[in-house]
Amino acid sequence: MCGWGIPPSPSQLGLIVGNTSDVAAGTKDLPPEVRSLLDAPNYVHLTTLRVDGSPRSWVVWVGLEGERILVCTDDQTWKAKDMRRDPRVSLSVVDLADPYRMAAVQGRVVEVRPDTDCRHMDPIAIKYTSEPFPYHGPSRVCFVIAATEAGGRSLEWLTHRPAAR
Repeated sequence: MCGWGIPPSPSQLGLIVGNTSDVAAGTKDLPPEVRSLLDAPNYVHLTTLRVDGSPRSWVVWVGLEGERILVCTDDQTWKAKDMRRDPRVSLSVVDLADPYRMAAVQGRVVEVRPDTDCRHMDPIAIKYTSEPFPYHGPSRVCFVIAATEAGGRSLEWLTHRPAAR
């Protein structure tokens, strides 16, 4: 909140709708170990912030565009509402083939793009399902996230062998 209990405006939070060329300050390139996990069809956990500041987590598909992370959704979802109101997010990802290989990203939404024709969502859906996304429509949007912190790690000394049930 800013001032008299009035939520901050998108510009006060650093949210840019449109060109992102002037928001590079404070953002970082994705390290190779993070990029490789996000580039593969691994499920990503996106955490957004509710109105009261408490976290809300989602499992999402992501795409990459240069150093930016793309998350596409319907604009009516809580994750979209959360990110429009407060662009601060965090993401975590675990390698499906090796759950001891993981990464985390802190970042912020720097751009919101209309995606009515799923121009951004279709390549992401194909990465995960080998098919274009089946639901196009006027409320589809793509959130562009810039990393402010990012890192990965691998616990190579561990092997995933869960006990039989």
